[in-house]
Amino acid sequence: MKKKLKNVLLIDDSESDNFYHERKIRKMGITDNIHISYSGQEALDYLRSELEGVHPQPTLIFLDINMPGMNGWEFLEEYEKLEVAQKGEIILTMLSNSIDERDKERANVYSSVRGFYSKPLNEDYLTDIIKMHFSEYL
Repeated sequence: MKKKLKNVLLIDDSESDNFYHERKIRKMGITDNIHISYSGQEALDYLRSELEGVHPQPTLIFLDINMPGMNGWEFLEEYEKLEVAQKGEIILTMLSNSIDERDKERANVYSSVRGFYSKPLNEDYLTDIIKMHFSEYL
């Protein structure tokens, strides 16, 4: 890759999935900055946070559906309400164990969702996402 993504956000309550996905992302070398949120609310708090007046604005978000507390769908409802400065140039993709076609259809309703992938994250998925949304990084 010529250029690395600014920041990748993983939103998943599973420590083992986050560990695996973080290692896969680092191995591919697409970013040096990975933030992990273990719930939808934690991710919203992170996106709303500021450091020296600037929001984190991850470039790529991987969102799980099934999480305790605020699930992926509830996160999306709140995410859609965020200010542009809090969202940044984000490509949001669902990364789930769900094989239910209704979940894929439901994800398509959200304009911010750009993909729906089955766990675990693999190099083919990452390569597809980079080619599709970040060709300037290749």
